[in-house]
Amino acid sequence: MSRSKLDLILINPCSRPQVYQSLGATLTAVENPVWAGLMATFCRRKGLSVEIIDAEAQGLSSTEVADRVKQASPVLAAVVAYGHQPSASTQIMSACGQVCDSIKDHTPDQPLLLLGGHVAALPVLTLVEERADFVAVGEGLHTLVGLVEALKSPVPALADVPGLAYRDGDRVRQNPGKPLLAALDCDMPGVAWDLLPMANYRAHNWHCLDGSPRQPYAALYTTLGCPYHCSFCCIQAPFKSGEEAAGIKSTVNTYRAWSPDAVITQIDLLVNRYGVRNIKIADEMFVLNRRHVLGICDRIIDRGYDLNIWAYTRVDTIKDGMLDKLKAAGFNWLAIGIEAGADRVRADVDKGFGQEEVYRVIEQVRGAGINVIGNYIFGLPEDDLDTMRATLDMALDLNCEFANFYSAMAYPGSPLYTLAVRQGLPLPARWTGYSQHSRDCLPLPTRYLPAREVLGFRDEAFQTYYTHPRYLEMVSSKFGPATVEHLRQMTTHHLDRDLLTGKLSVPPTLLPRETSGPRRGVDEFVTLTRR
Repeated sequence: MSRSKLDLILINPCSRPQVYQSLGATLTAVENPVWAGLMATFCRRKGLSVEIIDAEAQGLSSTEVADRVKQASPVLAAVVAYGHQPSASTQIMSACGQVCDSIKDHTPDQPLLLLGGHVAALPVLTLVEERADFVAVGEGLHTLVGLVEALKSPVPALADVPGLAYRDGDRVRQNPGKPLLAALDCDMPGVAWDLLPMANYRAHNWHCLDGSPRQPYAALYTTLGCPYHCSFCCIQAPFKSGEEAAGIKSTVNTYRAWSPDAVITQIDLLVNRYGVRNIKIADEMFVLNRRHVLGICDRIIDRGYDLNIWAYTRVDTIKDGMLDKLKAAGFNWLAIGIEAGADRVRADVDKGFGQEEVYRVIEQVRGAGINVIGNYIFGLPEDDLDTMRATLDMALDLNCEFANFYSAMAYPGSPLYTLAVRQGLPLPARWTGYSQHSRDCLPLPTRYLPAREVLGFRDEAFQTYYTHPRYLEMVSSKFGPATVEHLRQMTTHHLDRDLLTGKLSVPPTLLPRETSGPRRGVDEFVTLTRR
């Protein structure tokens, strides 16, 4: 009896060499593709047969991916453009495009879909630029199932596939989406871990500064979306189509959660079947809903697991009684968005908390025995050299166990991108230019500084922080001399920057104080017909 045709292959492309340069070899995490795993679960529960190709974890070239797709010959191949965090969707688009090219070179007739955060932000441009047959304009779950079912018909009814954009002659048609998936526990209870190469994933270097093994490792969501409106963030891009279909106002951000019981079921599986101890809670905003957070912590504590977990939070979302429970459950790291050292810079991007609150909360977190990753951004619209120095001075003064230094980017799907396009600011020529660590990285200029000064300051700040005697003394006292040596080795990795060496030339445009008038974004130049 012949095997029935495979319905769907989900592809996570390999982008580490382009996105992280030498840092990707040993320092960065190799993370399971959370969204591809969730999509696989949803599609399976709708009766589809699914496989995942994780080229990132298995080190597969685009040609090797294309060979596997050709051999499997699925009804639909889908390239999933998501990364370690929402902004990473854009920076891996170059790798996504290479996979699309290879698949079409090997098997021109293979139906091919692109989906993900970046794709949802710029669906028409993506369809025009890439060699995919289709793109998903939103979350993509209903699009995947509907498209597979349509392609199985002799004459596919593409107009009936929710959230699909496709070519129709010289026009692009975009179908309305369906409301966002609401019953997460029922319809998409977790990641399809059995389809992933679980032995290949590893934690970030800082996640295991205590010297514990970085493998095994896993990342999972407990919530989707974020209720806040930070101007530099693009997290809601894949959800806007579904929000619109549900009649939700465009000014409202949805925030959905799995139940604590559903979350602990996933953690049970990771611990007991795959031996995972290092876990990332990938939610953009985990420490928010007290009942949700404490419900998960209580279930972990009841099981007595010895976990090493990290998660994101905001300065103003940590409430009384949370920290001790988080620590007892194994949350050894919290990543906190501090962003800037000047009140006016934070307030301009909807981060309205003050300096005293930052210091107070971080003291409380560390007092509970939880390590802090301070996240800082240089080059926000109100930044000048003095305010960027204030941010670095604040980082040195807080002396967190780890720090991430970013330069402000106009990520597609964020308000900053809309602003940048409207005002004609220089944006990266290639999608890899949106990576914080790539050769062609091009951040935004500020109202006072060109992009070159912002990027140069960011790179110098990184070296200053990680070679600072006070920081290294703290690390040595907390983690030991071997960790200090590891960090010294980390600072020897040199990032090549075309912008700083003159190989990448951009106009010295500064962000104007006033908008002279709206300009049409690139996505608007393509004829678009809405049904």
